[in-house]
Amino acid sequence: MVFYEPGKTSHGLPRDPYKACVVPRPIGWISTRNKDGVDNLAPYSQFNNLTFDPPYVMIAANVDLNENRKDTTVNAESAGEFCWNVATYDLREAVNASAEWFDRGVDEFQRANLEKEQAKLVNVAMVKASPIKFECKYYTTLRLPGNPPMGTVDVIVGRVIAIHIDDRVLTNGMIDIGKVVPIARCGYHQYTVVRPESVFEMVIPGNPKQLVGLEGNASVASTMKDGKHDVKPTGS
Repeated sequence: MVFYEPGKTSHGLPRDPYKACVVPRPIGWISTRNKDGVDNLAPYSQFNNLTFDPPYVMIAANVDLNENRKDTTVNAESAGEFCWNVATYDLREAVNASAEWFDRGVDEFQRANLEKEQAKLVNVAMVKASPIKFECKYYTTLRLPGNPPMGTVDVIVGRVIAIHIDDRVLTNGMIDIGKVVPIARCGYHQYTVVRPESVFEMVIPGNPKQLVGLEGNASVASTMKDGKHDVKPTGS
């Protein structure tokens, strides 16, 4: 059995296992625009939603090898906005290409041969081919200290103010994961993909009201505050 204390004792393995333990992780494919109007696009494997009413997301961006903050962090803070684009299997090569470290003046959309789509409410370009996109307003940054050169991390929190969902990934009014086919990060240089055959459902037993939070249904949650909504379990 492997037991170790990160930063204190050795795990004795050929590769560090930490990031391979918490898997799979959704990819934060984040687009921003700097003060000079140059667009930036980069994927982050430490990304997730935080809550749903109202919706917030977070991105954890480590500093680079020279201990400089990432362009995403600088742009999101200075402009006060950013976008998230879902990373799909069809777009996997573009996601990988946009991960390369470039100078601040380089447009990763162009490097990855991606067509842009202007967001509606924020001044940011989005990946047109991505079927689901969030427009976000920057909220705050939590800076976690770490060991140089790359340990320090900026945890960026943004509020989702607009959502784009392509009709082609909807089935019966719901997002069809089999049509989105998102990719996710595993450990090392590994990724995985969500396909229809790997998806299954489980309904939590007990009080059906808790399913509102599980689904993230803000409209229903708001009516429940005054006891105006009779929530029934999924499939009833």
